[in-house]
Amino acid sequence: MRVHYKKFGGYGVQVAKNDGAQIAYESFGVAGGEPLLLIMGLDFSMIWWPDAFCELLADRGFHVVRFDNRDSGLSTRGIPGYTTADMVADGLAVMDAVGWRSAHVIGASLGSTLAMATAILHPERVRSIVGLYTTPWRQIDTLRYLKPAGILGLVRAARRAGPDPTDVTVAIARAMASPREAFDEEWARRTAELDTARGGRDPAGTRRQMASGRGAGDLSRRVGEISVPTLLINGADDPIVRPAAAAALARRIPGARSEVYPAMGHSFPAAVWGRVADGVTVG
Repeated sequence: MRVHYKKFGGYGVQVAKNDGAQIAYESFGVAGGEPLLLIMGLDFSMIWWPDAFCELLADRGFHVVRFDNRDSGLSTRGIPGYTTADMVADGLAVMDAVGWRSAHVIGASLGSTLAMATAILHPERVRSIVGLYTTPWRQIDTLRYLKPAGILGLVRAARRAGPDPTDVTVAIARAMASPREAFDEEWARRTAELDTARGGRDPAGTRRQMASGRGAGDLSRRVGEISVPTLLINGADDPIVRPAAAAALARRIPGARSEVYPAMGHSFPAAVWGRVADGVTVG
């Protein structure tokens, strides 16, 4: 089924179905290329994966698919009580819809957790993992690696932005960026405007996505089962997650690597796109 909505990038929006949820997705590149799935983070829609990054990957021979997690963008909203496993199944439904038996996966923040959860629950479906702004899973690690002051700073930035949802989203994006990177205000506002038009950020949906992750803590004990090439990346200037979180998690995954990128926050500056693309292990 095709969703009739103005195309922002790729080949237009389509829908996969998973147990009552409709999951919107978009494709870049030529079918038959190396399959690569992009999973976005908490309450941000797929369009926060920049078109130019998706096109860079497509130019390297990847068939790229990005999608809206449930409770974001054009995907189904309002289903109560779903779990990490349900969100993993949404991504698998997208893969099934495009005919992929397995794929490389790049996940951002919550998306990195979902990428690793997919490799644990369905190891045959994942070829390699790149996790951006990797977040801790276990409660003890949450206390150790999250930055409460930075999270409070995001809340304050959103309040200062006023009632307009687009202004709020831009303010949050700016607050998550490194002060040492050039913040692309024009792109962020254009993306936030389309995000608002597609339903925007919803506090109730955010809470449901966060609640779904409670089960991920149990999966964290199984990260040693991940057997595919894994690269975990954090930004040196991340206001939410301490950079050491990626290395701490990588030590628990056989053969995993971790990197800390300077001038990168809880954000995705163009300067690191090529390095992230290089991190996808093919062959």
